Amino acid sequence: MCCFSGPVEEVSGTKIFGRVDGGWQYIVYEMSFSAAEEVAMVLPIPVTPGSGEQAVRFINFEDYPDFFDDLDALFPRGEAPAAAALSLGDLMSTPAQVLEVQEVGAFEASFVPTIADFVRLDPRFRLPEGIWSELGDYQYFGFAVFKLAAGRSQHVHPMAFSFPTRDPKTVFFPTVHVHDGKVHAEAEFNHQLYCQADAALTWQESEGVASRGVDMAKVQGVVSIEGKCFRRFLYGLRDNADHCRAA
Repeated sequence: MCCFSGPVEEVSGTKIFGRVDGGWQYIVYEMSFSAAEEVAMVLPIPVTPGSGEQAVRFINFEDYPDFFDDLDALFPRGEAPAAAALSLGDLMSTPAQVLEVQEVGAFEASFVPTIADFVRLDPRFRLPEGIWSELGDYQYFGFAVFKLAAGRSQHVHPMAFSFPTRDPKTVFFPTVHVHDGKVHAEAEFNHQLYCQADAALTWQESEGVASRGVDMAKVQGVVSIEGKCFRRFLYGLRDNADHCRAA
């Protein structure tokens, strides 16, 4: 799940893939949702400070709607592993020019370099003032923003992007929730997290390398061809926070 600029009626089936390569992190994000009005999904990301407005590269996954199905096919069949607790990330004057809007498949996307730059975004797609200070230490974060159409039971194609990360030893997962314009200490999670990482993991390990199941021609470098994948299920009522995993 994630942060929305307006009320949403339902969010489910959230899946997030993360990988760090050198000083860059890749994220692929998928979910189903229902909203009565057009909203924006806002994902906080730990960009390298001073990276500028062009720091985020949005990647079009419109032609790969089954990306997470292919990832799942790499793992053993059977009962899903128990959802264990993850380590929480400890990262945690107004410009006049509007922020660039990019067409990325079925979405319009923008990168907001800092909290102060939200004033340069269409007012319909901003979170209520004070949200980020209520959530915690986000003054050094940037924000990937995806504009979503109104509708019921929408299953959106994966949203993918890369960014220069200030912590290349950590795979970051944007999981903090804002669904009703308010900050809650706890939130209901319904997530599947995936990553490729060099460090030993307690997560479920794929049976083979990524190229055995993932269409490498469609992932545009997001997934490492010879690396194995790891998966963790995260369900139930939990602290409302982002999560991270050693890279």
